[in-house]
Amino acid sequence: MEIRNAYEKNLKLKRRPKDTITAGRRHTIGLKSDGTVTAVGDNKYGQCNVSGWLDIVSVSAGNVHMATNTGNAHTIGLKSDGTVAAVGWNKHDQCDVNDWRDIVAVATGWRRTIGLKSDGSVVAVGRNNEGECNVSGWHDIVAVAAGDWHTIGLKWDGTVTAVGNNKYRQCNVSDWRGIVAVAAGYLHTVGLRSDGTAVAVGQNKVGQCDVRGWRGIVAIAVGSSHTIGLKSDGTVAAVGWNEYGQCNVSEWCDIVAVAAGCAHTIGLKSDGTVIAVGDNEYGQCDVSGWRGIQLPGN
Repeated sequence: MEIRNAYEKNLKLKRRPKDTITAGRRHTIGLKSDGTVTAVGDNKYGQCNVSGWLDIVSVSAGNVHMATNTGNAHTIGLKSDGTVAAVGWNKHDQCDVNDWRDIVAVATGWRRTIGLKSDGSVVAVGRNNEGECNVSGWHDIVAVAAGDWHTIGLKWDGTVTAVGNNKYRQCNVSDWRGIVAVAAGYLHTVGLRSDGTAVAVGQNKVGQCDVRGWRGIVAIAVGSSHTIGLKSDGTVAAVGWNEYGQCNVSEWCDIVAVAAGCAHTIGLKSDGTVIAVGDNEYGQCDVSGWRGIQLPGN
């Protein structure tokens, strides 16, 4: 019964996206309760040019691994009418979403954008050198996640499918069961089970997959090489790469949503304010002044 309830909840989430904070390589995006969007951080490619957006219900920021040549990024906004807005780097046509319709959720990886349609099918635009956009045959999907070079789809029955680069076995998810949420990083993939535990596959060089001991998790977020878990009591767990302090979340409380950029972590509090730790070279953690960020599920 517990698993069935989790799946039914996921089906409801399909109709009401809730990603109200998102983080990229060098920027952070917040969705306000009035449907407008705010941004901080690097804007070299216009990825923060979201001030004119209206009627947005979900946001997603392109995230990449930490390298000198990977600061390029784009930002996606899902509108209440099922259409999609995009700004930022578009070298690989990852922002060519103007003709998308009937979209209920979006995900962004490096150089690509993934859209989940209300019928459970999936569309993709952008770089496909590793087969990361080969999602045209997917069906019965209720959530999507995008890593650098791999794409993850969560099916209504709690199983998971994957395409793209599998060098570190980050796509070895075919045996997962009872999954209610998925997240993808640079070279690893994390799944949240209906019982509040987590599972992970892929590169574990810095412990980013060490989630076996987690309990009471209600949401997950994945950065380039770190993994964040939101607990039912509003506290937060973190494992993985911590060079910039992006895992220093042990003192956080009253958190209702989390997001992870390449090397920074964002937490949304129940009062609509936002907290951040980690790399702030481009001001991507300068969110202390944010107010009225939409709470998940509202």
